[in-house]
Parts: sequence; C-alpha cells; structure tokens
Amino acid sequence: MALTKEQVLHVAKLARLALSDDEIEKFQRQLSVILDHAEKVMALADDGVPATAHALPLSNVFREDVAEPCLPQDKALSTAPESEQGRFKVPRIMEDPT
Repeated sequence: MALTKEQVLHVAKLARLALSDDEIEKFQRQLSVILDHAEKVMALADDGVPATAHALPLSNVFREDVAEPCLPQDKALSTAPESEQGRFKVPRIMEDPT
C-alpha cells in the first residue's frame, strides 16, 4: 500500500512533527513498506489459532510469599564497605542546615 504525500503529512500533523521535503519522501517510502508487510501478515490463515498476548504460555513466575527468618544484622553488614552503630554508613549527600 503506497502512501501519498498528503497521508504522510496528515500522520505528521497528528504526531505534531514538522517534516522537511526529504523526510516526507523518506517516511513515505518507509511507511509504505511497513504497511505492505502488515498486509502480508493479515493475509495469513489464522483460522483456529487462539488470540494470545504473548508468544509463550506464561504463568505467575513469582515464588510464594512466605515469611522466613530475617538475615542477622551482623551478616547483612558483613559485606558493607563501612558500617557505623549497626547501620550502613554512606557518604553525606546533603549539607548541614546550620
């Protein structure tokens, strides 16, 4: 399906795009190729093929939310570059308001 210059300008107006003459010609060719491909896809026999939202059947991939014992504080802090008074120590990012 070959698009006309007017159709490309209409789409550009809807998208609020200002196109140069070169861009109009470029997009006219590119959009025509895309629409030709879409026509070929629509022509495929899809009788008996159920509609899907994803190519693979998916189910909830999350694990069950089960309460478990917390990580001990000393183990959580064991890999921290710095800790202070049982907390992670990080660089100050805000100035003192004094």
